[in-house]
Amino acid sequence: MRYGQLRRRQPRFGRLGHRPRTALLAVGALTAGLLLASPHPAAAANLITNPGFETAGTGDMPYCWSKSGWGDNDFSYETVADAHTGSKAMKVTLTRRTEGDRKALITESAQCAPTVSAGKQYDLSLWYKTTTPDANITLFRHDTTAGWQYWTDLKTLGMAADWTRATVRTPEVPAGTDRISWGVSVYGTGSATTDDYTMEQVPDVTPPPDCTGTAEECANGRWDVLPVRNPVRSMHSVVLHNGKVLLIAGSGNSEEMFEAGTFTSAVYDPANGSYRIVPTPDDMFCAGHVQLQDGRVLVMSGNKGYPSADGTIGYQGYKGSYVFDPTTETYTRTNDMNDGHWYPSATILGNGDVISFGGLKEDSTGSVTAEVFSQAEQKWLELWKVNQTWSYWGLYPSMILMQDGRLFYSGSHVFGNNIPGTGSAIYDYGANTVTQVPGLQNKDQRDQSASVLLPPAQDQRVLTLGGGNIDSNPDANRLTDIIDLKQPDPAYTAGPPLPQGTVDLGAGPVPQTGAQGKMYVSAVLLPDGKVLETGGALHNRADPVYETSIFDPATDTFDPVAADPEARGYHSSAFLLPDGRVMTTGDNPGNGSWNHDVSVYTPPYLLKGDRPAITSVIDTEWTYGDTQRITVDRPIARAELIRPAAVTHSSDPNQRFVDLPLSVDGNNVDLNVTSNPNLAPPGWYMLFAVDANGVPSVAEWIHLQGPQALASAHVHSFADSPEGKVTEAGKKRASHPVPPTVSGCDRHYGSANVCVPTTFPPTVQATTKSRCTWLKTNGYGRLTLNGTDDPLHLDRDGDGKACGKKDLTRR
Repeated sequence: MRYGQLRRRQPRFGRLGHRPRTALLAVGALTAGLLLASPHPAAAANLITNPGFETAGTGDMPYCWSKSGWGDNDFSYETVADAHTGSKAMKVTLTRRTEGDRKALITESAQCAPTVSAGKQYDLSLWYKTTTPDANITLFRHDTTAGWQYWTDLKTLGMAADWTRATVRTPEVPAGTDRISWGVSVYGTGSATTDDYTMEQVPDVTPPPDCTGTAEECANGRWDVLPVRNPVRSMHSVVLHNGKVLLIAGSGNSEEMFEAGTFTSAVYDPANGSYRIVPTPDDMFCAGHVQLQDGRVLVMSGNKGYPSADGTIGYQGYKGSYVFDPTTETYTRTNDMNDGHWYPSATILGNGDVISFGGLKEDSTGSVTAEVFSQAEQKWLELWKVNQTWSYWGLYPSMILMQDGRLFYSGSHVFGNNIPGTGSAIYDYGANTVTQVPGLQNKDQRDQSASVLLPPAQDQRVLTLGGGNIDSNPDANRLTDIIDLKQPDPAYTAGPPLPQGTVDLGAGPVPQTGAQGKMYVSAVLLPDGKVLETGGALHNRADPVYETSIFDPATDTFDPVAADPEARGYHSSAFLLPDGRVMTTGDNPGNGSWNHDVSVYTPPYLLKGDRPAITSVIDTEWTYGDTQRITVDRPIARAELIRPAAVTHSSDPNQRFVDLPLSVDGNNVDLNVTSNPNLAPPGWYMLFAVDANGVPSVAEWIHLQGPQALASAHVHSFADSPEGKVTEAGKKRASHPVPPTVSGCDRHYGSANVCVPTTFPPTVQATTKSRCTWLKTNGYGRLTLNGTDDPLHLDRDGDGKACGKKDLTRR
């Protein structure tokens, strides 16, 4: 979907929805010989060669400066006499623009591109005049292995008729980077004139870490099980912009509560550890949810009915939808969706709309209807207003918003096999096309894996973790996959395997062996720029895995840390609190029981001594392209916005970490906000300030406003030439057939909230005794037979009770 637009069947990028191949203008060759050249001498502390364009180069560009850009636009580059100092300045002008940008950059060569050191930061500045609000400072880096590549946008340049100075600090230089190039990008009609560039290395201000816990805690963090238990069987967790947490249960996967009409939610307050039970109007068990632009929570669909006792009817989704108001802590009904959607996706877009796919309809079949909740109209749009491919995306498909408004289906989903094809795809709403993306390993065993947009969102990299398959019920896997959506034809590549922990197969935890991993994975973005993964189980609603680790996107490595002492399998959640800790809830084994204990993880960064503090925020209402000032009590290395969690079933496609480049003046820090709402969709965010040791402040809440404050967004030509199979809109159809055993449970035994697996783990022999022993070990007890069918052969004597003594002696 294009930012700010919702157009029906109008291709954005040419035939079949492909973006046109656009060659970057030459920015200078970089040969192996040049890489070995000595760094250029720097005049004083300024690392820029020809910072004022006074030295002429070959052709029409000054020495050490080059043209770059992409897209459909008319442009010019000029060396003009209207200079800040000296006699020359550089002017970039766009007279017509459909898409893309034009850049004037430091030439990407060893003679011109400044040398940098990994882990260091650099202060950049330039003087500018602009006649467009659509210009910014753009940064590229040279990777010693991969070559030159886009790094990030640093600062939007405001309109300025007179010479104005812009300053900004780079993030820490990534490992493997030896040089950088930077300059100005113009992405709207008008001009930017620049002069007098400077670049200086930031002095080291890293305070020595001061461990405030045990040596083990300072290395691996600490888990605490809270004294007050969660009063509801919550499988949905939403962190609200007042710091509280909405915990939604609905019927809590309890048929008895469903029949009684007992639907529950609770609001947890981390400040005092209290819970408030909230009246809940419908069964929101396995609904979808997302925070709207104003901070209210949109809850879509839920459970219309449990499967029938004989297993001939599956779960059913209803069309209803509600909005939860954090201020009044009440639900209000919206208009209905066009379909029922039990287990739907929910992704907020750059214009504040919400798009949803998948789930089960009211008749238990799969919904092929895409739904859009309009921010402007505050309602679900009529079917004819929404583009449809009539594709079935499955249950809780992980649909992640890309920087150009398209959606990336990561391959993470719930229940059984993945979608046909490669198991991952890019969906272009404007072109109404689906393009397959290759590389996802073992795509039909990624059931209840987790996918997360890695920090920072500007990098456009997605990590997918673990998974299994409740139909075939193999050992869950250790697979991880990483995709870089900045590449022209992006594809997953294999990441490092998940670390192994212990697994409880019924006789207590034992070390995992072989290729054993986990499904029901939780992944949480941390304010130090890393990812916590925790929880999981080896099989369908059984055999909990105790393992937690921290993934570092800078090195693509895992660091095992302290494991949650509580089982966290099916229907568990993990999420970041505003104080930088991580909270975990829930576990719903196949025997229907529920874990009401709540755990809280204190990461090592909170055990390194005093944390920085944000002492003032001038304005909590932010708009795109803003520069916003905060005051801190000591030096910081980075600041970011983290979107609060709205998580269920290992899925939170809206979770994202948005870097805020800094301009530092003592304890006053100016934060540069992205101009692109697709990188940071409108809504409330947690603002963290982080020191050089990775220690974060307590978060301040910031409201990032909608696209009406923006002239246009700086969109890059990422993923511009995907070459996978392209599918256009198919023939209209009512639904997709889905078997009633979609949840991996045989409903011929026990109540609807009990899940006897249709396929037992591979270690369980296909005999009555072996299966009954496994069921007893996992706490099922005696199970009543529903009807006369006994497909698993658990009632050999025909008395209507499974796994009795006589059943175990009969062949």
